[in-house]
Amino acid sequence: MQSFIHHARDFHARISSRADERESFGRLAEGQSPEALFITCSDSRVVPSIFTGARPGQLFELRTAGNAVPPHDATEPFSSEAATIEYAVCVLEVPDIVVCGHSHCGAVGAWVRGDDLAAVPAVHGWLNRQLADPADLAVDSRGGAYGNGPRGDTGGAGEADQPDVSAAVQRHVRAQLARLRGYPHIAEREAAGQLRLHGWFYAVDTGLVLGHDTETDAFLPL
Repeated sequence: MQSFIHHARDFHARISSRADERESFGRLAEGQSPEALFITCSDSRVVPSIFTGARPGQLFELRTAGNAVPPHDATEPFSSEAATIEYAVCVLEVPDIVVCGHSHCGAVGAWVRGDDLAAVPAVHGWLNRQLADPADLAVDSRGGAYGNGPRGDTGGAGEADQPDVSAAVQRHVRAQLARLRGYPHIAEREAAGQLRLHGWFYAVDTGLVLGHDTETDAFLPL
């Protein structure tokens, strides 16, 4: 914690000492116009600004356990996740949404393995409500984690120790994209050509980023 405090104490001085940084940060006070809504996991190893190169003001972020998106519910729309999505799409009018899963994901891994989550009931409840049935995410005998296409996806380099988790995460990303399209305001803007949806997979051990290719339904290097 002390290193964070030290950095925070010095941050203002570092910004103030450089004219370009003063100007850049000063413009942030005028409002925001992010280039994308970036939905990813709460995992501390996943830092979107590092592997996208985004500067302050460029990404509107939504982070949840397992980068899960709650389904649209017109009767009970008042969740933090739904509010963030709605604000990004309807108010900020972001042109792109990225759902980014990652290797070594504890949430998806625990779900597909059937880990005992009794000690963390809130985590279990969230995964139970937001993730697909473990059988639908798990690897089957037809594909394997490193095949191509929806039943067997390409894992990140260094993923040989848990290819099942990589494949499950990629299937989970697809499911979240489909779920987002259940939000009326997203469906309308996408149909009008005003919004694009992207599925990404980030390998935390190598920095490799894969993108979902809609033609092949596989995750391929960007």
